[in-house]
Amino acid sequence: MPSYERRTTIDAPLEDVWQFHSRVGGLEAVTPDWMRLRVERVIGPDGEPDPDVLEPGSELSLSMRPFGVGPRQHWTSLITERERTDGSAYFRDEMVHGPFERWEHTHSFYADGERTVVHDRVDYTLPCGGLEGVVALGTGITAASQVGFDTMFRTRHRLTKARLE
Repeated sequence: MPSYERRTTIDAPLEDVWQFHSRVGGLEAVTPDWMRLRVERVIGPDGEPDPDVLEPGSELSLSMRPFGVGPRQHWTSLITERERTDGSAYFRDEMVHGPFERWEHTHSFYADGERTVVHDRVDYTLPCGGLEGVVALGTGITAASQVGFDTMFRTRHRLTKARLE
């Protein structure tokens, strides 16, 4: 199964970075404008709308229309794990409905003195039965998806730095 990873060091304390990424506003702030993201609905684990913090069991219904082309793509993610320890923190969201057959995104944060290392890892399966397994066609599709992920996550990390440094 393919995966994508990106790390960036943010010149801000772990707690600030963690709090920023623990809220829907953080997602909105770091999503590139060209994705045309709309947060349609957020339901907390208790069933209440618009929770302050994205805890396990929180469900996010999103839509996007990259570059304003084609119909809006709808995406529903569930926060499945969240943990904060002394020098690190992470949360995981899994797509339950959307354009991929599988999408599991782990957002990890590590204290580095007064700085924080942000590490994103996405494990995914492309649509159409994971064409990445087809040698001739799949290699191109997987490579294209990696380029798209790199563009998106490079922008997300740049926007995180701009907001928190």
